[in-house]
Amino acid sequence: MSIFRSGLLVLTAPLSALSPRLAPILASASRIVEDTLYIHLQPGLSLTGSSQPKSTYVPATHEVYNLINKLYADADAHGHLDVRVLLTNIRNQSLVPQSLSSVQNLSHPPEVVLTDFQTSDGGQYNPVKQQLERYATSCYSCRPNLISVLLYPDYEPDTGEGEQPLQKPDWDGMSLHSYSDIVVGGTFDRLHNAHKILLSTCCMLAENRLLLGISDKNLLENKPLKELIQPYVKRVEKLCEFLVDIKPSLRYDTVPLLDPYGPSITDPGLKCIVVSEETRKGGVAVNKKRLENGLPELVLHEIPLVKDLQHSENEEEKISSSSLRHRLLGTLLQPPQKDLDLPSCPYVIGLTGGTGSGKSSIARHLEHLGAYLVDVDRLGHEAYAPGGPAYEQVVEAFGADLLNEDGTINRKVLGAKVFGNQEQLKSLTDIVWPVIAQMVKKQINEAVVQGKAVCVLDAAVLLEAGWSDMVHEVWTAIIPETEALSRIMARDGLSEEAARSRLQSQLTNSQRVEQSHVVLCTLWEPEVTHRQAPPCFFVSCLPNFYLFPFSQTASSLP
Repeated sequence: MSIFRSGLLVLTAPLSALSPRLAPILASASRIVEDTLYIHLQPGLSLTGSSQPKSTYVPATHEVYNLINKLYADADAHGHLDVRVLLTNIRNQSLVPQSLSSVQNLSHPPEVVLTDFQTSDGGQYNPVKQQLERYATSCYSCRPNLISVLLYPDYEPDTGEGEQPLQKPDWDGMSLHSYSDIVVGGTFDRLHNAHKILLSTCCMLAENRLLLGISDKNLLENKPLKELIQPYVKRVEKLCEFLVDIKPSLRYDTVPLLDPYGPSITDPGLKCIVVSEETRKGGVAVNKKRLENGLPELVLHEIPLVKDLQHSENEEEKISSSSLRHRLLGTLLQPPQKDLDLPSCPYVIGLTGGTGSGKSSIARHLEHLGAYLVDVDRLGHEAYAPGGPAYEQVVEAFGADLLNEDGTINRKVLGAKVFGNQEQLKSLTDIVWPVIAQMVKKQINEAVVQGKAVCVLDAAVLLEAGWSDMVHEVWTAIIPETEALSRIMARDGLSEEAARSRLQSQLTNSQRVEQSHVVLCTLWEPEVTHRQAPPCFFVSCLPNFYLFPFSQTASSLP
């Protein structure tokens, strides 16, 4: 079980011997470090003897480059680890040497230092461990009372099973060619190990400056599950923290990309653009634009894609941000605030979503799993019915001309009176929403009487009506607008214009997601959506099954 939040792993084995050992070394380290794992490459470093070992430069060769790529690819098996390979002592031999005597500050100072260096002396006051601690603190900022651990993983023969080798591009020579100014672009959402390979490549090639174009606004519109993309400021913050950690000597310039090119086609100082296999066409297009603008072409440095060995159905085969966003569905995105005025039982989930989102199908599934379902739309119809708690007030406020011959309220006539008229709409909601809220509370009390552990409010206007104070968690169902339009048109027989108008009168997916604890998506087959639901847990208590919310873990169940 991991016991330290951050750690520094010093790898001392020769590069040729280290590559097949990376997987077991990382597996051992992952059991000790639970969050940030910095990796310092120092092949051939000896931790024996009386003199303090010193960090030396490691040449930036293709062998080192491939090893770093493999490190990140192997680290993907340990999803909880934020691995960062430090490049401070890895440099192109053509550059003027700089001093390695200063201590580098890290954003997460290590609490423990680990190494693959092995010794037969296993005593508590092992001199190798003491040397390791001195070495770590001489290179990097570490927490006080630094702990040292010698790793002794079981190195098994490398069969290659279950591992996707990285393909080495056909380069000439052994040393990496460096460039003064490099540009790279991307969304950089939820920084993952494929991003880190891309960024580490840029840092190894760059001598002075790395220009980063970060996709924003219109360039995000067609991204899968775009509502779960981190805000631009958050992506920049995470990106810069990583880059300054791995190579603080470079200058980093970040700009929002509002078109596919950004400053890559206008900046005369740029020399090289780093692309992946799938973005190479974009790099070629950049060079075409540069020539049109009277600028020299950039060197295209292409890196391979990394396969995601953990990818599941409806996820990409490569490591990607869209797959990570897909894995967020059905998980707790933010902890719910405890409301002391809200009874703990039943645990009330407010389920919302735009028209056509599939919200009601999710509600029925949760009811099937054992939750008590409150259909707020049905309660609304009851409130409008003759003799219902809102009937007289609505007729008095909007006139008897909205009544049918049988005395029922014609919802279409009422809708025509309030649609597009914010003042009239507010008058209606001021009447109806408080009435429905009281009806909902009665239904929740009925859930208590029936001994239900979980109650689900299926409420399209949950957030607009301010009913979130009645629930412990807000869950939102989302689908892309194009899919929502198709569903509304097929279900209600509306034109595309009318369907779009209906969607635009509601909160957007992004506005709902911002206020949600859990997000679900019904874009795929029903069984795929159902698999988003458990992470909920069932516990057999007496003869009944009790449903517990997604936010709980197995260890927290009674």
